[in-house]
Amino acid sequence: MLSLIFDMDGTLFQTDKILESSLHDTFEHLRSQGLWNQGTPIEKYREIMGVPLPVVWETLLPGHSDSIRNQANEWFHARLIEHISTGKGALYPGVEEFFQLCKNREIPIYIASNGQIEYLESIVSYYHLHEWVTETFSIQQIVSQNKTDLVRTIIQKYKITQGMVIGDRLSDIRAAKENGLRSIGCNFDFAQPDELAQADRVINSFMELRAEIDIA
Repeated sequence: MLSLIFDMDGTLFQTDKILESSLHDTFEHLRSQGLWNQGTPIEKYREIMGVPLPVVWETLLPGHSDSIRNQANEWFHARLIEHISTGKGALYPGVEEFFQLCKNREIPIYIASNGQIEYLESIVSYYHLHEWVTETFSIQQIVSQNKTDLVRTIIQKYKITQGMVIGDRLSDIRAAKENGLRSIGCNFDFAQPDELAQADRVINSFMELRAEIDIA
C-alpha cells in the first residue's frame, strides 16, 4: 500500500504568512532586553528554513549563550502559535482537497517535521488535520534530531514498504532516498533550486501531486 509522509513548514503550512512578524517580535523582545542591537535576520532564517531548531538559533544568535537561544526559541514559538490560533496562517491551496482524495482512496498520510510538538499540534488542531493524518511526528521525538531517522521511525512503526516523502528542503529529499522511498520536492516559498534538483520529482502545486499518486 502506498503511504505519504509530508513535511509541514513550507509544504503543507504557509509558514511564510506568520514567520516574519513572529521573528520580528522575537528580536524586538531581545532588543528590549539589551540582548540584540541589529535588524531582524529574516533572510538568514529563510536560507536555513527546515534545519533543526538548535541549528536555527546557533545560526541566528551565534554569539549568545544556550540560555538566551532557548529563551528566544520559546518566545518565537509562543508568537507562532498565537498567530496560528488567530487564523493568520494558512495551508497551501489544495491541501485539504488532496487529503480528502487520499482518504477516499485509503492512502495513509503522516507528517514528519523539524517543528516542535506543541507548534505542530496547534496547526493540526486549528486546521482539523486529524481528520486525514494518521499521526504527526516531531523531530523532538528522536535523539539524533535527523529527518532521515524520523522518517525511518514512521516506516518502522507503520511497516511502510511503498511510499513518498513530500517536502521542500534537502532534508526531506535525503530522508526519502536514504529510506528507499520516492522523493517529491515542493517548489514553494522556501525551496532552493539546487536542493530540488536532487528530488525524484518536483511539483509546483498539490494539483500536480495527484498525478504522482495515480502512477504510483
